[in-house]
Amino acid sequence: MPYNDLREFIAKLEQEGELRRIKAEVDWYLELNHIAKLNEEQLGPALLFENVKGYKIPVLASAIATPSRLALALDLPKTTPLIETIRAWVERTKPEKRTPPVWVKDRKAPCKENVIEGDKVDITKFPVPHLYPRDGGRYITTGCTITKDPETGWVNIGVYRIQVHDKQTLGTQFIVGKHAEIMLRKYAERNEPMPVAVVIGADPTIFLVGSSRVPPEESEYDYAGGLRGKPVEVVKGETVDLPVPAGAEIVIEGEVDPKALKEEGPFGEYTGYYSGLGKVPRPFIKIKCITHRDNPIFWHTSVGRPVTEQHWTLSLTHTAALWSELEAMGIPGIKAVYCPPDGCGRFIAIISVKQMYPGHTMQVGTAAISTEMGHYGLKTVIIVDDDIDPTDISRVLWALAVRCQPARSVEIIKRGRSTPLDPSLPPDPIARLITSRMIIDATIPYEWKEKPIVIELDKGVVEKVKARWKELFG
Repeated sequence: MPYNDLREFIAKLEQEGELRRIKAEVDWYLELNHIAKLNEEQLGPALLFENVKGYKIPVLASAIATPSRLALALDLPKTTPLIETIRAWVERTKPEKRTPPVWVKDRKAPCKENVIEGDKVDITKFPVPHLYPRDGGRYITTGCTITKDPETGWVNIGVYRIQVHDKQTLGTQFIVGKHAEIMLRKYAERNEPMPVAVVIGADPTIFLVGSSRVPPEESEYDYAGGLRGKPVEVVKGETVDLPVPAGAEIVIEGEVDPKALKEEGPFGEYTGYYSGLGKVPRPFIKIKCITHRDNPIFWHTSVGRPVTEQHWTLSLTHTAALWSELEAMGIPGIKAVYCPPDGCGRFIAIISVKQMYPGHTMQVGTAAISTEMGHYGLKTVIIVDDDIDPTDISRVLWALAVRCQPARSVEIIKRGRSTPLDPSLPPDPIARLITSRMIIDATIPYEWKEKPIVIELDKGVVEKVKARWKELFG
């Protein structure tokens, strides 16, 4: 059964032995995030900090920081391999399975058990962590920012970093070309502020789809409904005409003046580096209202050098988005797709293909960088034969070593859309908009009549040896 809210997911994690409650006092300044980061490096459990210094509100961290918990987030058995979790995402989000949200009456919505407006608004009453020493302040990292196109009514959910400026102001980073930024430009043309709602602590599928690459004019709510097999229940905001998840822990409502800017940053990103040149003037959210559940739970996700929770999230969501788009293109022979968390879950894609005609692998490679997911920031596409599991990095490296011939197998595309968060780009803001890309064909060429022969174990002898294993090794 799909989770109605974050609390049901937490209960499932605890039931499955995937949650640890931290009762000792932990400081929201640096310490909490450092504990989570070190825990995730060891593939440790989800953490529920019940005693955050200066607060009575608990903080959830490392919630989906392992393949087992990503599987549980999609209501799959915890033993489900990551590639099968990705396959489930691809299958559940096909167009015919996407499910629009349903509206429920406000008085039934847990997210409105408490309503704070006007001068009483104070975001610092929530335990927003300060992650790293050089960060420009405290950051919300799981905020699902909900916006609506003023012309078409298209509702978008995006996960963007959000800095706490003061009690009633939040800094944003709407990168050029991201859906919220496209909408903000439309509001600027109309000389109107853009209404926003920032949701913290909803059903995990909502956070996951907000972190994914969903094509424009399609709503993440529909994708979440497909993943859940049940529509998301939503209610209208108190002060904004936006649908918010009825079971959310915290909802921040406000508006963004397209012409007003405040310095935001710096922030230690998922790349393992600080992005850009530090503080940059950016749009900000003026908070009008905060609603929350009784005894709310604050959800935090760590960032920084791979592998953290965010990288596992990106690996799942970006792989699924890329795989879905390649399938929609009708390209035959694609067996599996994987964007490893070690590559920040987005910069490298490994695609396993059963070759069917000359040039097939390059078709797949060029298609990958032309998708909604791939055209933004994807730098390296590695194509492997169908006998290689793309999640088996050892085998992928073997294919690169013995099947790739650089002069024949590597293509460089010099100009593509980058993510400005990529630390390999030069510091100049304009130069950071463009990246080069590389397609590596680590396959045996289809057109070769005589192909190298792979060494294989004799299947009969393998079975015989397995039957004697205990006899041989005790």
